[in-house]
Amino acid sequence: MKVFINPGHDIKYDSGAVHYDTNGNVDLRECDVAAKIGTAVQKYLEAAGCESYLMQSDNLAPTPAGRSDYDDRQGMTVTETANEWGADIFVSIHCNAASGTARGTEVECYNRMSNGGNLAQCIQSQLINSIDTVDRGVKEMTDLLVLRYTDMPAVLVETAFIDNDDDMLVLVEHWDDIARAIARGVTDYEQSNN
Repeated sequence: MKVFINPGHDIKYDSGAVHYDTNGNVDLRECDVAAKIGTAVQKYLEAAGCESYLMQSDNLAPTPAGRSDYDDRQGMTVTETANEWGADIFVSIHCNAASGTARGTEVECYNRMSNGGNLAQCIQSQLINSIDTVDRGVKEMTDLLVLRYTDMPAVLVETAFIDNDDDMLVLVEHWDDIARAIARGVTDYEQSNN
């Protein structure tokens, strides 16, 4: 199976959500957490016999004006690359953020009654069984570019709330457990479709 892994946001252009220490300084960025987890997911999937492609960029999908809203980045977008590569599934990895009080893990898909919904449920189940988190379930999100413009079953994993102190500790201390759970969810999905 060919798995396209998209750690959310962009190290250079877009940090995504952040966590602040007690002095008000940023001490954890979503793009860094997603990159670390995504790289580990790739390692575990390849060990399980999957072919993988990892791409971290906030240049997600073509716009009416062209390939990118960024003049210096007119190359292939994330969704175009996944489609051209011929991925069987697409997994985007993120951290959620809200008011600092929300907690938990959720996996988002375009349609819960599709293969993407099945993939989302497989990953969500593994995450809930692997880390101490609140089960926020599988949610339909039809407005997310990575779910709308991919030609294969696609999910966006919201691993935990980076702006919540308890969830931030889960991200820092259990990032490898999260990566293993995502990889197991992918292989569970593959087995359920055979």
